[in-house]
Amino acid sequence: MKSQNTNETKSQNAVPTTYYQFMEISVRELLIEKGLLSKDDIRKAVKDMDSRGPELGAQVVAHAWADAQFKQSLLKDAPSAVKKFGIDIGPLQLMVVENTEKVHNLIVCTLCSCYPRMLLGLPPDWYKSSEYRSRAVREPRSVLREFGTEIPDEVQVRVHDSTADLRYLVLPQRPAGTEHLTEHELAALVKRDSMVGVTIIPEFSS
Repeated sequence: MKSQNTNETKSQNAVPTTYYQFMEISVRELLIEKGLLSKDDIRKAVKDMDSRGPELGAQVVAHAWADAQFKQSLLKDAPSAVKKFGIDIGPLQLMVVENTEKVHNLIVCTLCSCYPRMLLGLPPDWYKSSEYRSRAVREPRSVLREFGTEIPDEVQVRVHDSTADLRYLVLPQRPAGTEHLTEHELAALVKRDSMVGVTIIPEFSS
């Protein structure tokens, strides 16, 4: 009887498989069946993705701050520009949006949790939460304030909704007082949340 109750409890607590999980399983099994990928290939790719952090994105941002030509390339054709850092995003599209004195950009995925993992690693829990996904579109300034980010009324807040095919990355404004810093030092100032748009990078003071 105890075993039966345990099985019933597990069944009741089981999380239903989503449409996207079904799709992932189907595609993965098909690729293995056709001999295009092996289980080890997939395991290695997942391990590599799980080990990534936002450092690569920070390097891209720092280089854009330091090299005006690269910045223009990044804003015009991000997939081609990031190949300089050994990043191949495959069939996905990547769009980099720049924060300026007049515009602040905020990234969200209202349907699930599409995120530029190739540059930032795994998305944080708050990015995947239903609260963030719904409120970021409806009341972005309120959401930003909860992250400690106050955007002046005269600055427009633009919300970009990621999709299964399109990822966004925010190019933060370069903070004042960083003219003498190397790219490595600049990259150290760039945090994950500023590349999602929920925070800004404060003025630098040595």
